[in-house]
Amino acid sequence: MAIDPLIQSLKGKLIVSVQAYMGEPLRNPETMAQMARACELGGAAAIRCQGLSDIAAIKGRTEVPVIGLWKEGHEGVYITPTLRHARACVAAGADIVAIDATDRPRPDGKTVADTLIPLKEEGVLTMADCMTIDDIRRAVDMGFDIVSTTLSHGVAAIDCTMADGPDLPLLRQAAEEFPGFPVVCEGRVHTPEEARAAIDAGAWAVVVGTAITHPTSLTSWFKAALEA
Repeated sequence: MAIDPLIQSLKGKLIVSVQAYMGEPLRNPETMAQMARACELGGAAAIRCQGLSDIAAIKGRTEVPVIGLWKEGHEGVYITPTLRHARACVAAGADIVAIDATDRPRPDGKTVADTLIPLKEEGVLTMADCMTIDDIRRAVDMGFDIVSTTLSHGVAAIDCTMADGPDLPLLRQAAEEFPGFPVVCEGRVHTPEEARAAIDAGAWAVVVGTAITHPTSLTSWFKAALEA
């Protein structure tokens, strides 16, 4: 199995997700680019971000690879749900495009493969955001370059608490079934110890977002601890 050099460079490394939600004070492409640059200085090997403006701004400010996605809504298949969205991410500067790889109905009525095949023909590197081990199996079989546990928790990162942890059982199962394949741990990684545990469980790389780049959540965790 040939692994692209860019993906090989992420092995054992930290990827930081730099995103702000609608209506939040930090939701601004320039602000996100500054945040991404700060994370790069701290050692992030890649940045994961959403939205065409953010992708372009972060690509222009950082030197590490950018994993881009385009969220359309907040329910069902909303992470880069169609080929149009994926191609737009590439045009904005994404080095890797993250796509919802579940088998749920997609807004354009097409399948995951319908989105993936043209991208592969165009030489685009793709990351499969998965919910279950069956999603991961299908994604590997279809030819995604990376698979991730992004959707296994079933709720938005903003709705998680610090006590919630990553889905290590799913990660471990995927790593055991597909040895040597890039299986990324993403979702609810809130401490350095959890990130280390993910690597020890077989993760190719670890994505951390909320615990690094979402001050509203961080503040609420501290507040809750003081009030407990």
